[in-house]
Amino acid sequence: MAGKKYEQARKLVDRTKRLTLKDACELLPKAKVSTKFDETVNAAIRLGVNPKHADQMVRGAAVMPHGTGKTIRVCVIAKGDKAKEAQDAGADYVGAEELIEKIQKENWFEFDSMVATPDMMGLVGKIGRVLGPRGLMPNPKVGTVTPDVAKAVRELKAGRVEFRVEKAGIVHAPIGKVSFGAKKLEDNLRSLLELLVKLKPASAKGTYMKSVTISSTHGPGIKVDPAEVVAAAAK
Repeated sequence: MAGKKYEQARKLVDRTKRLTLKDACELLPKAKVSTKFDETVNAAIRLGVNPKHADQMVRGAAVMPHGTGKTIRVCVIAKGDKAKEAQDAGADYVGAEELIEKIQKENWFEFDSMVATPDMMGLVGKIGRVLGPRGLMPNPKVGTVTPDVAKAVRELKAGRVEFRVEKAGIVHAPIGKVSFGAKKLEDNLRSLLELLVKLKPASAKGTYMKSVTISSTHGPGIKVDPAEVVAAAAK
C-alpha cells in the first residue's frame, strides 16, 4: 500500500524541473505519503565545496522562524548565576560535575543538545569522546559554547537547527513538519538557505549552491531553485 501511495505522490512531482521556494513548499504537502503521522520535512543542499579542506568546512546553526515541530531537550553545563539563567530560560537539565559524572557512569543521554559556558569546557572535554559521535559536543561555532546560555537555550527550544556539511558536500537539515503548511515551510527553508549563502567560504570556486531538494519522511524529493535566495544575498 505504501508503494502505491508513493507512486501516486511521485506522479505529482516533475523531477526535471526546479521549482521556486513558494511552489515547492506548496507542492510538498500534496505529495506526502503517510496519513498515520505528521512527516518531517527535510532539506538536502549540495554545495560546491570540498569539506576535506578546513577552509571549506561549512557548519552553523539556523534558527527556524516557525520551529521544527520537535521538542528539544537541552542540557546545560554551568554554575552559579549562569546555571540560574539557564533554568529560567527553560533548560531541561542544569548542572556541572554531577551531570558529567552521570553521563560517564550511567551512560545517560536523555537530552538532544548540550550547552556549556566557556569556563566549563575543561570539564566537558573529559567526556568529549562519548559526546562527539552523538553530535552532542558543545561548539562555539554553532553557539553552544557561550556565556549567554539563556539565549542559546531559548533558540534551541524555539527550533535552532545545527548543521555541518558532509564528506560529499551535502548539508541535511529538518525544516519542519508537513502540517506546518506551505508558508511556514517556505519561511524556514528560506532562513536556512540565506544562512548557507552567508557562510560561503571565500575559497569556494564555481557554483556554490549546486542543488536543493526537499522531501517529507516518505515522500519523493522536490527540486528547488535557489536562484532567488542567491540573487537576494548578492544585492
